[in-house]
Amino acid sequence: MTIRHKGILIILDGLGDRPVEAFSGRTPLEAAETVHLDRIAASGQCGLMDPLGPGIPVDTATGTGMLLGASPGSVMGLARGPVEAAGVGLEIAPGDLALRCNFATLERRDGRLAVIDRRAGRIRSGTAELASALADVDLGNGITATLAPATQHRAVLRLSGPGLSAEIGDTDPGVVPLPSPVLRSKARQREDVRASRSAAAVNRFVDEAHARLSAHPLNRERIESGRPAANGIITRGAGLAGTGRSVIERLGLTGIVVAGESTVLGLASLFGMRSFTDPRFTGLPDTDVEAKVATALEALETADVVFLHLKGADICSHDFDPEGKRNFLERVDGALAPFIGRDVVIGVTGDHSSDCGTGGHSGDPVPALLTAPRGRRDEIDRFGETACVSGGLGRLTANSYVMVFLDQMGAVPEWRAGTVTFPSGPDGWVG
Repeated sequence: MTIRHKGILIILDGLGDRPVEAFSGRTPLEAAETVHLDRIAASGQCGLMDPLGPGIPVDTATGTGMLLGASPGSVMGLARGPVEAAGVGLEIAPGDLALRCNFATLERRDGRLAVIDRRAGRIRSGTAELASALADVDLGNGITATLAPATQHRAVLRLSGPGLSAEIGDTDPGVVPLPSPVLRSKARQREDVRASRSAAAVNRFVDEAHARLSAHPLNRERIESGRPAANGIITRGAGLAGTGRSVIERLGLTGIVVAGESTVLGLASLFGMRSFTDPRFTGLPDTDVEAKVATALEALETADVVFLHLKGADICSHDFDPEGKRNFLERVDGALAPFIGRDVVIGVTGDHSSDCGTGGHSGDPVPALLTAPRGRRDEIDRFGETACVSGGLGRLTANSYVMVFLDQMGAVPEWRAGTVTFPSGPDGWVG
């Protein structure tokens, strides 16, 4: 379709936060020097955005999926396992089960495996070599397992075989005080035979992975050099093969995602968008922000809308590091100068809020801004949680924010009964 303006939507993962005592009650975003973000905010409108609804914490897949134009019903039906698999190019055939995993540091205590470090010291190299030791593992009952490396400490597990089910529990204990026992996967319903078989296969894989990885030469090298061993796999987010749909596709727009994180690359694949990535694009604060911005500008030459994803702020929150989050946001701000003054619609927000005080995601709304050629302006000239309360966008959901963004591009047709493209409550787009 013909649009008036192209658009760039910048997704700062984990952008929102809560007040930090060390910053005199300001959030990391409010404590940061953000000259360019403030300038963009002053040229348009600001507000607060709830990814799903007030007070509902969401994960990256849900929050980013919504900002890529998925309906709530569509994105909530996508388990993290298949999303991660799509992000690393691991084929998931009908009937296969995919699980999101971490390489972790495990230790046997009192006959049980315990998690010492959920991320194995945020291992960044050697995971492909470790994963190769876990290819085509025979788990019995005709079920085989293959592990594929993803971003940093993350990986994807594929189970192939008859009668698999995603209705199983995680083995990852989650964000809890460590050390903590590795959970045993169980069927959500005790009488579910398929789920019980699938859970048993996952548990066998966790045990076998620990045995193989503990003996791996790479882990011996890590221990000798004082680094934590990546000697175990913990799992979560089981799901069967699935697909998604975005309003970008429904409107006939071309979208490109610029990212370095496998979850986001997987969402792009499932939603039928092209993705641009590069070894310099990591999911950590040391990602090459300038290179990502340059790639996004290049992508605008061939796409109607470009989604630029940056993960670093969220990582700092998970590491209880408000100073690091502030510094990362300042780095991002410094790289945004090339966007200033362009004849494009610019949006900046986050997929969710992340609390540096707890290390987890929170249900707080996320600051959001939107500026467009000939677009309306409000009186906000500072991009931050407190300032955005009074902005002209008000408080809106991610679906509504995306629709406002697309309308400023001239991509949303006039509403008529029976047309598609518009959100209808929590369940999805009407049509």
